[in-house]
Amino acid sequence: MSLFNQSEKAYLMLADGQIFEGRSFGAKGTVIGEVVFTTGMTGYQETLTDPSYCGQIVAQTFPLIGNYGVNDEDNEASEAYVSGYVVREWCNTPSNFRMDKESDINEYLKNHNVVGIHSIDTRRLTRLIREKGVMNGVITTEDVYSKKAEFLELINSFSAENTVMKTTVSEAVEITPENPQYTVAVMDFGCKKCFINELLKRNCKVVRMPANTSADEIKAISPDGIFLSNGPGNPAADKQIIENIKAMTELSLPIFGVSFGHQLLALSQGAETEKHSYGHRGANQPVIDLASGKTYVTEQNHGYIVKPESLDDSSYRLTHINANDKTCEGIKYNNINAFSVQFYPAAHGGPLDTSYLFDDFVKSMNSKEAK
Repeated sequence: MSLFNQSEKAYLMLADGQIFEGRSFGAKGTVIGEVVFTTGMTGYQETLTDPSYCGQIVAQTFPLIGNYGVNDEDNEASEAYVSGYVVREWCNTPSNFRMDKESDINEYLKNHNVVGIHSIDTRRLTRLIREKGVMNGVITTEDVYSKKAEFLELINSFSAENTVMKTTVSEAVEITPENPQYTVAVMDFGCKKCFINELLKRNCKVVRMPANTSADEIKAISPDGIFLSNGPGNPAADKQIIENIKAMTELSLPIFGVSFGHQLLALSQGAETEKHSYGHRGANQPVIDLASGKTYVTEQNHGYIVKPESLDDSSYRLTHINANDKTCEGIKYNNINAFSVQFYPAAHGGPLDTSYLFDDFVKSMNSKEAK
């Protein structure tokens, strides 16, 4: 631990004024964001590059992070989207045959300009968030005590804005597998790479579309189906996107929504969403499939949930619920050709238990030959 003790001090201060003293790693400086926790034991690189974390300071509940190093293959996006990173301890002697030989989690954070803090009590931090709910905070290598009032004002006035437009593609991007059988329009609200790969594996040509794409623009590319991706922020704030999705449901194309896409689809059908007190984040979230009675272990990353009771009873069927708090995890719509889930099906890094949902989506599409 001598290496850790030599690093300069860093501080995490929460919106309620509580201060955690630790040590700096990664980039130095000051960052403000919404402080959340994730329970994944692995997949830290995928966490750092998940666009759904845009605007957030992420704390890992697992105490040791970085033990298997980093590599280019595990990134879910080309850059890290977390605003800051909090761990109990980082491993400066990683070992894994896949890792980049001259890089560790500390260097990775520096290269991606992510400000981090280690050697704090992450268990205490997690308990605070669970009891009080997520709140804004700051990580800084400056003297937080001398600037406490200034930092508190910045923290309490912070709001992550335009996060979807910060994470979506700027123009349509086509990705074609060797033997394409279907064309899927992927509405990119901050889409993880793994979802693109799942569609490609099923012989789907993917056309990755900007988040503000209209229904007419979707119709113009003649897709066989529409995939609504994950993404960051409050879904109810994206009113024009919600209206666009409502128009897309009138195209009679199969639609599959995931996480943020699940919420947007529900909002387009008249549902309401609300902020969960601390969210569901991590690769060990239990979900019950109501049709089979099976409980699946899933990866999740969201702070908002759909209130299915706000929908007309005849318009939907609840398909999945969270095993812990019974919140909505999946909906099948009766009046449109669409279904969605709150969790990440076949996500990296996490369990692959629910990858069958991509198979269900592909089965719902007509092949070009059948048109």
